[in-house]
Amino acid sequence: RGWQGEPCMISPDEAGGLMLEQRLAAAHYDCVVIGGGIRLPPKSTWLLEIVVNAVRKTAPDTPIAFNTVPEDTAEAAARWLSD
Repeated sequence: RGWQGEPCMISPDEAGGLMLEQRLAAAHYDCVVIGGGIRLPPKSTWLLEIVVNAVRKTAPDTPIAFNTVPEDTAEAAARWLSD
C-alpha cells in the first residue's frame, strides 16, 4: 500500500496509556489503529478509554481507526489513509 505499520503493544493497565503517550510523542503517525482485543471485551472498556484519551491528548489530529482482528488492521488504517 506504500505505507508502513508499526505495532505498539501496551501493558493492560494505566501504565499502558503512558507507554502509548511516549510512543506518540516520539514520532508522527498518520493513523492509530486500536485493536479489538482492547475494544471488544466489556471488561476492557476502562483500558479503551485510557487508550483513546492518550491518543487525543498526545496526537489530537491523528485519526483513530478500529480493527476487529489483526488481519484487518491494514484495511482499518486504509479507511483513513490515502494510498
